[in-house]
Amino acid sequence: MAEGSIQRITIVEDSLPAASEAHDRYLQPHQARQRHPTVYESLLGDAIERGFTAGKYELAGLVRHLNDEGMKTPDGQAWTEQNYCEVMRQLGN
Repeated sequence: MAEGSIQRITIVEDSLPAASEAHDRYLQPHQARQRHPTVYESLLGDAIERGFTAGKYELAGLVRHLNDEGMKTPDGQAWTEQNYCEVMRQLGN
């Protein structure tokens, strides 16, 4: 582009179909949920994301990270590899 010239940008609307009309290949994770997450679920998700950001990709390291942050299970217990898997299974339903 030459110096002093103006570039024209055209804004178009999203070409993806509406969520109610979308084929499965357009399904976004939040479209599949049955309800909004609870405050606890949002806080847990944030803590898990911080763990991933800190490089905790293995289950043992992620569980340690949650405990180090003071995040408890829904029933107030410390995290273990076993209860982490069970809680994620329950929250996924």
